[in-house]
Amino acid sequence: MSQPLPLARRAVLAAGLLAVAPLFPAPALGAADPAESFVSQNIQKGLVLLNNKSLTAQQRRDQFEQFLIGLADVKRIADFTLGQYRRSAAPADLAAFEVAFQNYAVAVYQSYFSKYAGQTLKVVSSTQRAPADYIVATQMIDPSDHSGQPPLEVDFRVRTDTGKPVLTDVAVGTSSGGQVWLSLTQRDQFVAFLGQNNGNVKLLIAHLSDLAKQFKS
Repeated sequence: MSQPLPLARRAVLAAGLLAVAPLFPAPALGAADPAESFVSQNIQKGLVLLNNKSLTAQQRRDQFEQFLIGLADVKRIADFTLGQYRRSAAPADLAAFEVAFQNYAVAVYQSYFSKYAGQTLKVVSSTQRAPADYIVATQMIDPSDHSGQPPLEVDFRVRTDTGKPVLTDVAVGTSSGGQVWLSLTQRDQFVAFLGQNNGNVKLLIAHLSDLAKQFKS
């Protein structure tokens, strides 16, 4: 059996969003009220939650998990990250992977967004990629930053075809003007991992469980 790819190290890079991936161009909207309002109201709640020092670390973790589950379409993201292997996965393995991915995703997102606890989210604009598919551009405003540098740009992909807005991906702009989308990065990692391990979804499930433990510690 091939050795697993160094997903732990690459997941940290993905969570830190240090790679570059182009954003597909889309026509600008005058306003995308549901998507923009969804991001403005909910992401800020998550930042406040992670900055709540009256909670223990475990309480913050538990509350953030419930927050993220209500905010993001985790099942949709999980299925997407399996790429072509989703079609050949046994139903039991697919269900187990979705559970393992949720645990992993909560740990990754909490690790990432904890870096910005105490900052304020400002919605800048939105674009529409397709019907019910929006990119909401935001900035992270750090009240303690007096360097004069531009604020960090963070984009959120929001779908509105499920009856309510849901988050399906997040990306951070880079100094070169590119972006890396977390779900796309995870899909590339998982597909490469499965390709090296004969499409063994059970092995990927076990590896994600180990990674989630590392993020939580």
